[in-house]
Amino acid sequence: MEHAREGNVPIPEEPVYFEKAVSSIIAHDQPVIYPPHLGRIDPEIELAFVIGKRARGVMEAEARAFIAGYTILNDVTARDLQRKDIGNRHPWYRSKSLDTFCPVGPWMVTADEIDPQEALMIHLRVNGEVRQNSSTRYLVFNVPTLLCRISELITLEPGDIVSTGTPEGVAPVYPGDVMEAEIEKIGILRNPVKK
Repeated sequence: MEHAREGNVPIPEEPVYFEKAVSSIIAHDQPVIYPPHLGRIDPEIELAFVIGKRARGVMEAEARAFIAGYTILNDVTARDLQRKDIGNRHPWYRSKSLDTFCPVGPWMVTADEIDPQEALMIHLRVNGEVRQNSSTRYLVFNVPTLLCRISELITLEPGDIVSTGTPEGVAPVYPGDVMEAEIEKIGILRNPVKK
């Protein structure tokens, strides 16, 4: 909710959908490559859930049965490119899908270890400085609602990763920075930024 406010956009009445290319995914400790000609690059910490079995038309009360587990996702965004695309009424796909722009990990915690309704603390640090500090209790849409709404029209397959949204405090990173995305009960996803 606060991220919507900091971006001066209304809190959405339904989830905002976009995709990230599979080629954007990297693991813990792998570098995010900063393409300087694109301008500002922002990390965004998000709780993500991994689909465990084919999900289509899932009811909120059944959502947990379709989730294999939870992980951390850093939704890195080429902000200037995103603004340009939005201005041209283009989708966000390009600005969100550059190679290395989707760190995920450091592992998946199984669904029986985390209650999706639980308020988990979320922190993003850059070079040890806290940039984002919040809790999953402030998600506009909780995990069961997201799974229900997405699966109304889109079939999710095992291994698909759904990210839930980021808190306020988004700020740019630069080559030489180290990002640490931490979510309570999951761990710390660490990725350096390089040219």
